[in-house]
Parts: sequence; C-alpha cells; structure tokens
Amino acid sequence: MRSSFQFSVSSFEKRLLSAILLLMFALPLTGAGADRFNTLGHRMMCSCGCGQVLLECNHVGCPRSDGMRNELATGIERGDSDDLVLQSFVQKYGATILAAPTTTGFNRVAWVMPFLALAAGLSVAIFFIRRWGKMRAAETPTPSAIDSTFREQARRETEL
Repeated sequence: MRSSFQFSVSSFEKRLLSAILLLMFALPLTGAGADRFNTLGHRMMCSCGCGQVLLECNHVGCPRSDGMRNELATGIERGDSDDLVLQSFVQKYGATILAAPTTTGFNRVAWVMPFLALAAGLSVAIFFIRRWGKMRAAETPTPSAIDSTFREQARRETEL
C-alpha cells in the first residue's frame, strides 16, 4: 500500500513564515555591523601610544587610528567573528591592544588584585585603629583616680 501525505499550508502560515524569513535576513543588515564596529572598537586601544580607546583617539594626525579602524571595518565586512577580529589585532599589535585584559590564565590576576589590595588595606587599617584605641584606653586614667587626685590636692591646698 502506498500512503500519500499531503502538506497543506494556510495563507496565515505562509505570511508568518515570510515575515520570519524577512526578519532573519533583513535584521542583520540594519546596523548590526555598526554596532559590532562600535563594540569592538571600544574593546581595543590605539597603538600610537596616546593611551586612548581606538574609536576615541582624538589627537590630530594620529598615524595609526585610521588604518586600524579600516582593518576593523574590513574584518567585520568579511564576516569574521568578534573573537577572530580581536585575535587578529592581538597577533598584529600584541596583547596590549586590548582595552581590558582577558579573563583567562595569568590575566585573571589583573582582575583580582585591585580587590585583594583593597581588602588587605582595609584589614591593616582596621587592625591599627583597634590597636591604637586599646593603647589609648589603657593610658587614660579612670575617672575615680582623677577625682581622688584632685580631692587630695584640694584638701592640701585648703588646709590652714
């Protein structure tokens, strides 16, 4: 026996499918490249030595920023992934081209050390403040000792 299977699609389903396909193919063309350009451009530093983010390099006549921006745009137009674009810049200019260190390997130290230094500094400050407070409390005479000292002095001075 031969079974026949018929697939029927309603006009609503055709319209829905058309709308989904249109969004899938048209959405990437509506500025996603510009968003990627801005995102990736702000994740890299200019290599001229100005110390600014690539897209924010604003000194007149920068010899490197225009070329690097063109390289970035070319990589995005080729369809390279973000990681591939960044990796190509790292290979060409070195790891210092990245605005923030990666979170892998030894670079994790760059992310952790500021917090550890802050915690250590606060701990040392708290330790010395408490120690200073205890030493000061031990040196301060009690009110009863002060009263008896002054009373004795007043009694001696008022005697005839």
